[in-house]
Amino acid sequence: MTAPPPFRTQPTDREFLTFRIGEQEYSIDIMAVREIRCWSHPTPLPHAEDHIRGVINLRGTVIPIIDLARRLAIPAEEENARNVIIVAWIRQQVVGLLVDAVSDILAIPDTDIHPPPEMGAGRERGCVRSLTIVGDRMLRILDLEAILPGTMRGAA
Repeated sequence: MTAPPPFRTQPTDREFLTFRIGEQEYSIDIMAVREIRCWSHPTPLPHAEDHIRGVINLRGTVIPIIDLARRLAIPAEEENARNVIIVAWIRQQVVGLLVDAVSDILAIPDTDIHPPPEMGAGRERGCVRSLTIVGDRMLRILDLEAILPGTMRGAA
C-alpha cells in the first residue's frame, strides 16, 4: 500500500503570454489564447468603435480585431509586418488582439500576483486585472472581459 501524496503547500503557478504594445509590456492568461498569427489587414466595418480595426476570416470564421493600443489609449508603433494578432477566447467569442510583438510565456506563482492600486478610473485601469514583477519588469495582467467593447459583450 502506498502512502498518499504529501499535502501541497507550494503556490500554484499560472501561465501568462506576455506581449509588447509600444514601449509597454502586458500579459494575458495563456488559457484564453487559441493561437498567434502574423499580421493581416482586417476589413474595416462602418460605424465600428475606434479600437475595432475590422474583421478577418480565420478558417471560415469571421473574427473582430481589437487594436489593444487604441483600446488602452497608449502610444503604439506604426502598423508593420511584425505586428501580431493574438487569437483569444473571450466570453464565448473568438477575438483577435492586435499587439506589436509577443515576448514570452511565463509561469507566475499566485502569491506573486497583486491587485493594481486604486488610482482613479482611467481606461487602462479598468482593463488591468493585476500586476506582477518578473526580474526588473513590471507586468500588467489584462482583464480580457474588460477589453471587449460593450456591443461585443452583449453578443456573447
